Amino acid sequence: MRILCIGAHPDDCEIGFAGTAARFAALGHTVKFVSVTDGGAGHHELQPATLTQVRKAEAAESALRLGIAEYEVLSHPDGSLQPGPEVRDDLIRQIRTWQADLVFTHRPWDYHPDHRYTSQAVQDSAYLVMVPHVCADTAPLSRNPIFLYMEDAFRRPLPFAADVAVDVEPVWDLKVAAMDAHVSQFYEWLPWVGGFSEDVPAGHEERREWLSEQYTRRPSECTRRVLAMRYGSEAAGRIRHAEAFEVCEYGRQPAGEELDAIFPF
Repeated sequence: MRILCIGAHPDDCEIGFAGTAARFAALGHTVKFVSVTDGGAGHHELQPATLTQVRKAEAAESALRLGIAEYEVLSHPDGSLQPGPEVRDDLIRQIRTWQADLVFTHRPWDYHPDHRYTSQAVQDSAYLVMVPHVCADTAPLSRNPIFLYMEDAFRRPLPFAADVAVDVEPVWDLKVAAMDAHVSQFYEWLPWVGGFSEDVPAGHEERREWLSEQYTRRPSECTRRVLAMRYGSEAAGRIRHAEAFEVCEYGRQPAGEELDAIFPF
């Protein structure tokens, strides 16, 4: 399969999908991450022109550690994204050029406008990827991909409802390593904006351990139910690290058996 994860910023795909991406890649599937914005607003000290270059380098290092095929950072300004035709058409071209079978992205309800508008632009692409006269410079797909949302905790207007959940315990260290590549975010910007900069350790190994602890969270109730259906109740009760996804109403709608075949791990 050819798999595309579209996040608003460099590091968004890692948070919601890196473990599953690593498991797909290990099976020989081809995975690409896309950041719709340049990430230039996400720092308290570095100026945007410098930060965009830093974040591109971090994204490339993350892809290398994770073992995925490609990581592309688009040039839309961080913090100013709008889900208009320009962004939508960029994503149509991305999906078509990659010949994507699966497309992962944010849900349309989120604290960050860039996340919301990325999701909207992906949804707007879900039918148009097959329309020849839209983005006529790039050949349309003959089969619509399956579009899936990454898990979040937002409850209004609708809470996340998992259709599939993946045990990422076997690749947790890879996921942490991929996030660890984004030094400007996980050790600088996010602690600063969250008010816990003083908690970040100085040593590299200590930082990785701290980062792992920060992102180790008990699977949500809806995710644990799906884990139990896939792995059995006893095994699901032992899973500490999981990623879950909800099938978007747009795009191709897989039957339950097809989802099991797509996510065989």
